[in-house]
Amino acid sequence: MAEAVTSMALPARPRKAHHGALEPLAELDKRLLDEFQRNLPLCERPYAAIAHRLGCDENTVIERLTRLQRHGYVSRVGPVFRPNRVGASTLAAMSVPEGRIEAVARLVSAYAEVNHNYEREHHFNLWFVVTACDDQAVSSVLADISRRTGIAIVNLPLVEAFHIDLGFPLWKT
Repeated sequence: MAEAVTSMALPARPRKAHHGALEPLAELDKRLLDEFQRNLPLCERPYAAIAHRLGCDENTVIERLTRLQRHGYVSRVGPVFRPNRVGASTLAAMSVPEGRIEAVARLVSAYAEVNHNYEREHHFNLWFVVTACDDQAVSSVLADISRRTGIAIVNLPLVEAFHIDLGFPLWKT
């Protein structure tokens, strides 16, 4: 059986509200982001299990996650499979002009095959992971992103696996 971890992927940076400031987060939102970056419950009703741990109801969790996603605090919620255990995957990098980073990160995150992206302070400033059914599908996604953005993509397929836990405390709760 393929090894998987469940997680919430955080985007390159949250979207700003219309007035230019980040949307304020309630304590429940902060707990969702902090406590469920990894190890989401693997059960028939995971949002109900999360709600039980947070002391609220299942609909509240779903509504909060939807809001967090809409405002750019979460790019996706779902399984992340170990590289190349199911299908194919690759790490990719782009050199995005500073004025376009938010728009390009949003476009990249919109692909179902992208499980997370993040910004780095480097010439290659937007990095992301693509997972698809096979190498041809991965290449197709990379080509489509490059075509739509007009930016070349560096494809960095896995050579040697290292486990790096990308979850980290965001707030002291």
